[in-house]
Amino acid sequence: MSNPRNWSAKVTRESNALDLEEGVFTWKDPKKIAQSLKKSADASTRRKTTPYRSAMSMLVFYINRAGKHLDEGQKRILEQAKYELRKLYDKLA
Repeated sequence: MSNPRNWSAKVTRESNALDLEEGVFTWKDPKKIAQSLKKSADASTRRKTTPYRSAMSMLVFYINRAGKHLDEGQKRILEQAKYELRKLYDKLA
């Protein structure tokens, strides 16, 4: 039986909605992270909502679940990736 404390890592690894590139949330380029998430969401036939919402949900999920274990620099990069994702989907207000 898997450790219940590691359920979020399992969700990130085995998401049924998106096929993520390995290590995408550890990358140092927010644009590259956003482009990868967009590519995965656009290509998915298993997601239950729009590509934008699926991609953003996965990013926010990762930030929230890994948040206290992320160093400040990587957290900042992932927050910037949210902005880049909004730009890619033309969702800036």
